[in-house]
Amino acid sequence: MDLSKRTVLIVGGTSGIGRELARRFAAAGSTVVVGGRNRKTLAELAGENFGTVGVDITDSASVASARDAVLAEYPELDTVVTMPGIMLLEDLRDPAHFEAARTTIDTNLTGTIRVIDAFTPHLIRRGAGTFVTVTSGIAFLPFPPMPTYAASKAAVHAYSEALRAQLDGTGVGVVELVPPAVAVAGQEKVNPHALPLDGFATEVMQLLSEEPTPHEILVKQVLMHRWAERDGTYDELVAQRAQALAMLPGRQG
Repeated sequence: MDLSKRTVLIVGGTSGIGRELARRFAAAGSTVVVGGRNRKTLAELAGENFGTVGVDITDSASVASARDAVLAEYPELDTVVTMPGIMLLEDLRDPAHFEAARTTIDTNLTGTIRVIDAFTPHLIRRGAGTFVTVTSGIAFLPFPPMPTYAASKAAVHAYSEALRAQLDGTGVGVVELVPPAVAVAGQEKVNPHALPLDGFATEVMQLLSEEPTPHEILVKQVLMHRWAERDGTYDELVAQRAQALAMLPGRQG
């Protein structure tokens, strides 16, 4: 993928990985629009010369309104990155977890579908373009304290595969970004094994710039997750990660 002279919309790009990728695309010579709900952050990004648009990906009307606003100002839009990703702890022995599950699916999976549906007709009419979906290493190697997060990201992986097949021949590609744990601002000490954001973004942009663009963007640190079943390490790694169930409030003490 040529990272210069593209017009990129990053939905969910107001913080963390999305915000860093916005800066990297801009530095490579692309025009970047960031979508999100935080008005203060959007104003800050506008001050950095990014295009901005308010959008709530859990609201179909908001997504449609954001699409119309973006395409009115940036009719040459050719790349749509969908970044929704909330991570909630759930104790599946407590029925109250269902609300967290519902919220997670509506944001991570259904939110992704809303954004893709909104921009698919535009990209098909162009006859060229790219969707970048964002899953997680947890899609392939579950983290038991966050079961619905894992399930939602696994679903986005499957959806991305099906979308790529359905768009074959239209000129519209589908690229899946699969992050490992990444140390975003303020969270560096939460997971000592997390990959520094700067290094992660550098590796991602290098992989995106390859020709042809890989269907999956896999930085080195996520390979153990992606290929755990193939490598015969899956059961052992899930068991190790299950030790983190002790962090659930109902299991402490």
